[in-house]
Amino acid sequence: MTIKHRVIVAGCGGMANTWVDYAKWREDTVIVGLVDIKEEFAQEMAGRKELKCPTFTDVKQAIETTGANMVFDVTIPSSHYAVSTTALQLGCNVFGEKPLAESMSDCNDIVRISQSSGRTHAVMQNRRFDPRIRAYRNLIAGGTIGKPGFVGADFFIGAHFGGFRDAMDSPLLLDMAIHTFDQARFIIGANPVSVYCQEFNPPGSWYAGNAMAVCIYEMSDGSVFNYRGSWCAEGVLTSWEASWRVTGERGTAIWDGHGEPYAEVVAAGDQTGKFIRDFERVDSVLPEMANTFHYGCLDDMFAALEYSRKPETDCSDNIYSMAMVLAALESAKTGQKVLIADFMKDEPVQ
Repeated sequence: MTIKHRVIVAGCGGMANTWVDYAKWREDTVIVGLVDIKEEFAQEMAGRKELKCPTFTDVKQAIETTGANMVFDVTIPSSHYAVSTTALQLGCNVFGEKPLAESMSDCNDIVRISQSSGRTHAVMQNRRFDPRIRAYRNLIAGGTIGKPGFVGADFFIGAHFGGFRDAMDSPLLLDMAIHTFDQARFIIGANPVSVYCQEFNPPGSWYAGNAMAVCIYEMSDGSVFNYRGSWCAEGVLTSWEASWRVTGERGTAIWDGHGEPYAEVVAAGDQTGKFIRDFERVDSVLPEMANTFHYGCLDDMFAALEYSRKPETDCSDNIYSMAMVLAALESAKTGQKVLIADFMKDEPVQ
C-alpha cells in the first residue's frame, strides 16, 4: 500500500504509546520523526517501539526536516496551541489529545487556522467510540423515549493520582469533565446554550484545588443537562464513563457506564386512571465497530481525510465541548449563569 501519511509524534510520554502503536498498525502511515522537549524521551520511545527515525526537540524543525504531512500532538495541554498552530501553518493535518487548547481565544484561533489553511485538526474524544454509548445515543435518537427533557450524568471517582493534578486549581473540570461534557453533546446531539456551575473542595479531599462540581446546562434542543462530579469520592464509585439518565416524553433511558443501555417506556394500552403507569423495557442494540476507544477515534480521523469530510471530533465541533468546560469555570468564578455564545464571542463560522 502507498504511504499517504508521514507522521511526526510530538510528545513522547506514556499516552503516546497508543498513538505510536496505531500509526505502526496502519499500512498507509509511517512515523518519520519523534519530538519531545527532553530529547532522551523521544530517543527512548524510538528504541522501545523499534523506530528508525530522527528525534527532535522542536516540532517546526521536525516537520521541515522530514517533510511530514501530519502531526500527532500528544504533548501537555499547555503546549497544544503552539504545536497545533505551527503544524497547521506548515501544511500538516493535526490529530491531538484533549483539550483543544487552554483558553477560548486559543481554541478559536486553532479553528480559524484550520479552516484558512484547509488542514484538518481533530481532537481525541475516545469515549465517543464505545459501542455502548453509540447504542445509547441510537436508542434516544430513534425516538424510543420521545423528546428528551433532562440529561443527568453522575461521575464519582476517588482518584489518587499524585503529581500535578493534586496541585491544580480545578482538577476535575480542567482535566476530566471534558469527556463527560462531550459525551452529553454526543448522546443528545445538542450544543450548550448556558451554564451555571458551582465547584468546591469537599471534606476529605486530597486535592489542593476544587475536586467537585455541580453544573446545570441549558442545551440547544431545549433540554437541561445536569452534571454532578467528584474526583475525591471514596466508595460506591461510578464508571469512568459516568452514570447516565435521560428522561423524555414517554420514558427514560439509562446507562450506568458498565453494562448495556436500556429504556423503560410507557406500556401500550389504556392506562387511564393509573397513578403509576406500567412500563415496557426496550433494550439497546450494540453496533459493530472494527475498533473502539482510541483506535476507533483515530479510525474516524483517518477516514475523514480519505473521504474529504470532517472528522466527528473536528476542532470546529470540539470547540463546543471546550466551551462547556471553560464557561463552567467562568460561572464558578463569578457565581453567575454564563451564556455560551457570549462567552465564545467570535465563534468560528461553520
